[in-house]
Amino acid sequence: MGSCLSSHSSRGSTSRLGLNRKKHGKGSQNDRKKSNKTNGASWSSSIRKEEHLHKIPGRFFINGSSNHASMFTQQGKKGTNQDAMLVWENFGMREDTVFCGIFDGHGPYGHLVSKRVRDSLPLKLNSYIELACGDDSRRNSLSTLGSMNSEETLAVCCDEEPNGSLDSNEREKHPEIFTLLKESFLKAFRVMDKELRFHSQINSFCSGSTAVALIKQGQDLIIGNVGDSRAILATRDEANNSLTAVQLTVDLKPNLPKEEERIKRCKGRVFSLQDEPDVARVWLPNNNSPGLAMARAFGDFCLKDFGLISVPEMSYRRITEKDEFIVLATDGVWDVLSNMDVVEVVSSAPSRASTARILVEFAVRAWSYKYPTSKVDDCAVVCFFLNADPSDSVASYSDARASDLSEHLENGNCREDSSGGLVSLERSATVRNSFEPILSEEEGNRTPRDMMESNLSTMVGSEWSALEGVSRVNTLLALPRFVDVEEHHKSDMNLQN
Repeated sequence: MGSCLSSHSSRGSTSRLGLNRKKHGKGSQNDRKKSNKTNGASWSSSIRKEEHLHKIPGRFFINGSSNHASMFTQQGKKGTNQDAMLVWENFGMREDTVFCGIFDGHGPYGHLVSKRVRDSLPLKLNSYIELACGDDSRRNSLSTLGSMNSEETLAVCCDEEPNGSLDSNEREKHPEIFTLLKESFLKAFRVMDKELRFHSQINSFCSGSTAVALIKQGQDLIIGNVGDSRAILATRDEANNSLTAVQLTVDLKPNLPKEEERIKRCKGRVFSLQDEPDVARVWLPNNNSPGLAMARAFGDFCLKDFGLISVPEMSYRRITEKDEFIVLATDGVWDVLSNMDVVEVVSSAPSRASTARILVEFAVRAWSYKYPTSKVDDCAVVCFFLNADPSDSVASYSDARASDLSEHLENGNCREDSSGGLVSLERSATVRNSFEPILSEEEGNRTPRDMMESNLSTMVGSEWSALEGVSRVNTLLALPRFVDVEEHHKSDMNLQN
């Protein structure tokens, strides 16, 4: 989540982007009434579809756990929780397939964007996968869906591949499933962004979201990444039987060479402010806004003509018996914890059901050590276990470093739910106040309080690289002063009609 500084519109300057305000005629009042009725009906229909979606078996989007995963999100101190998460077991009616996603919104309507992406992107992805597995005529009919919008044109001029085509060398290097799913990912991300651009109820001109979307089918792992949320893998080193962290995605920051080159070639600007020299941001050509701290995102259409894209970076991995779990999290976690810190905390948890919750608690406390004067960001975590055996407790991991951390779990307190369980899927997805995890006697009365106080003090002075987190900043610094956001959103809708 990133906050925005308030700004005032500057008169007579909308022409810089070629955005002209529409003058209202005599029938404008009637038009607005008709528009309100249409929007109201559309909103009611969206609510009904959302309710039906949330009732699908095996689809989890709030705090809780299953045999495969543990999920938890907690609101920070900046307002509405803009993080969203999803685990969808038996994805696409396939018993060996699971979808996991983490989404971090930013801007005035970032919470709406992230939840819309959470709900819509998996459906689009599944549709494209089904078409790719079907006959060629169906596949071709959807690949030509709609005309290219501004981002698609931009991607072409910036040597991207918005249509998801793969060259022969890449097809030879990767298995067929990656080729198929990569094309589906690219198409789904493109159509998702297009939907946001013309969505009648969500203004994404200065709001957007990251996305890390993962599909595990059998032993194949395919990941699509947009923005600076992150996924890591915990795998066991056979030499010393310890867990190590493997980063599965790259934080797509504006100062990465490839990203910066594309942005500058498309007339966008990349630079850091004096009071945050390590934080690169994307700026409009002739205005010091919005200062977006990532190079790719859904939404944020004020920057889509100037180098920002929503084309996902794709990666593939073949899961082996050494790989134990995957952690997806928003930057509220990665800003204060390294990859190995996260692996240690998860592997030290007394049960799978508590892993995501304990990791969020650890990150919240890390904020007070690393950034004592900053407001805590929203945190969302999905811990996905590659061994689905519910009897296989995470506490049984024999990693030496995890055992060392476990010793600090013995002197805190933790509360259980009234039912005696640590987490239930019926609990709210947004938690404002920090929890105090207290474990039952059967779990050894192990708590994270002492672990946090002793280990976080050593983390404060550590070095942080682009792959291991950045100093905490607002994702979006300021709204453009020269454009009426509502008017621009209406103009987009008029173009669609």
